[in-house]
Amino acid sequence: MNAELETIAQKMVSDGKGILAADESTSTIKKRFDAIGVESTEENRRDYRELLFRSDEAMKEYISGVILFDETLRQKAKDGTPLVSLIQQAGSIPGIKVDAGAKPMALFPGETITEGLDGLAGRLKEYYDLGARFAKWRAVIDIGAGIPTPGAVAANAHALARYAALCQEANIVPIVEPEVLMDGDHGIERCYEVTEYVLRVVFGELYQQRVALEGMVLKPNMVVPGKKARTQASVAQVAEQTVRVLKATVPAAVPGIAFLSGGQSDEDATAHLDAMVKLGNLPWKLTYSYGRALQAAPQKAWSGKAENVAAAQAAFTHRARMNSLAALGRWSAEQEAKKAA
Repeated sequence: MNAELETIAQKMVSDGKGILAADESTSTIKKRFDAIGVESTEENRRDYRELLFRSDEAMKEYISGVILFDETLRQKAKDGTPLVSLIQQAGSIPGIKVDAGAKPMALFPGETITEGLDGLAGRLKEYYDLGARFAKWRAVIDIGAGIPTPGAVAANAHALARYAALCQEANIVPIVEPEVLMDGDHGIERCYEVTEYVLRVVFGELYQQRVALEGMVLKPNMVVPGKKARTQASVAQVAEQTVRVLKATVPAAVPGIAFLSGGQSDEDATAHLDAMVKLGNLPWKLTYSYGRALQAAPQKAWSGKAENVAAAQAAFTHRARMNSLAALGRWSAEQEAKKAA
């Protein structure tokens, strides 16, 4: 393995820093913009992401890397500076989403397979030349009646492993993201069971594809009940169950685990991360790779108006700082309350 991959992977999970997931597809960011009454034009998407990347304190102190969508990787700021350069100037690492999304899986009702392997080697070379040093591929695993099935889990795990191998061949660090969704009415025990199974299969496939674990970052879900579950879990339960499943399945060679927020509220995602770090005695770094949990507040504050840029940057910086404290095991609900007071 290229030593540079291990160096970048370690930097991605630096103490007190996490990854900003700003890789929403055009259709996804349109939904986000619709919610705040902003038209999803290329210029508005550029302006919004530029304000994030120009948030000096957040980017320099709390963000180790930024996952970008293809459009964003190629865009320039209003003054002509490539957005990639803004990220690099802040000391952060540009990354790129490379999957083509989850599509219905043939003969597996209710399950999906993530596409995008065709031509990926060529795209990775181009992305490297454009400045990307890590990539992301998301596999989606749903919990429901009779699902997930072994066939669907195996297919998604194999695709993740092939993607990761292609990334490392291109000197790009792969973020491996097997997401067990928190939709549905299942309890925390069922989420644990499925998450354990999925992670075991994924790491088996990574081994078969000769992926160097030292040069990757895992982006898993936390072990939480479904949104519609009658009984929700405490912060302590989520932390204990998540750390337990990771210790049972994730080799110590992996440099770090950057959690997805998966639809949790901003504060829940922060509190859960903090509680896990406080458990201590972990073989890998724990941090965040949040999208909505970092961006919902600044999007609302901005609402497409130039005069709101400073307020949006302040909101982004606050959320990034709270999660940085959580990644260090230093967050508390009192700190959140002070902000709200």
